[in-house]
Amino acid sequence: MEQLPIHAAKKFVSKFHPNCDAALLAGSVVSGQATATSDLDIVIFDRNQSHSYRESLVEFGWPIEVFVHNLDSYKPFFVSDCERARPTLPRMVSEGVILKDNGIVVDIKNEANELLAKGPEKWSGEIIRLKRYFITDALDDLLGATDRSEELQIANTLTELVSEFVLRTNGHWIGSSKWVMRTLKQFDEQFAQQYFESFDLFYRTGDKADVADLVEDVLRPYGGRLFEGFSIGKNS
Repeated sequence: MEQLPIHAAKKFVSKFHPNCDAALLAGSVVSGQATATSDLDIVIFDRNQSHSYRESLVEFGWPIEVFVHNLDSYKPFFVSDCERARPTLPRMVSEGVILKDNGIVVDIKNEANELLAKGPEKWSGEIIRLKRYFITDALDDLLGATDRSEELQIANTLTELVSEFVLRTNGHWIGSSKWVMRTLKQFDEQFAQQYFESFDLFYRTGDKADVADLVEDVLRPYGGRLFEGFSIGKNS
């Protein structure tokens, strides 16, 4: 019989990491967004571990993803996650429910919270210009495409480019997969709905008009679409 997430997680820690310094339960089961296929995300801190590692297994009726760190190895992950603007580990630590703590969790949670509150590095004008060009190029490809298989792949690229552009130009963290919509909703529920409806209409019917309007709205405050005059690496 499947056990409650918190009970299964505590049993897992007791069985597999009894000497750890701290353990947190994170992910969808904690945030209230769990589905029938959700797993348990457990973060372990153990000063006796020589290096960090990740492992997947099934125990106590649950698929479990465990992320094991010593008291230093998590720091480079914090940094790299923030550099790519997808703070996976800081978010897990910040939101995680404490399963065990020998007095170290508060400081690590504070580190994570400070990074999350700071937000990602601000995009430069040159990066924004580059992204405008890539979005313009993808939209033009979509509008001109007549092969349905190609249209789908171009649209997939455009969903990623548009969500990234909106979030980064507004100083917000980005996400991938299911986290795209979650991060957009955290930023602006109304925009997230427009984004969803525009692409949903295209995927269902092939109608590209709403996607084009969405892109125009997104790029307009930054100068609109960009093609003519764009260059990379040209000598002045």
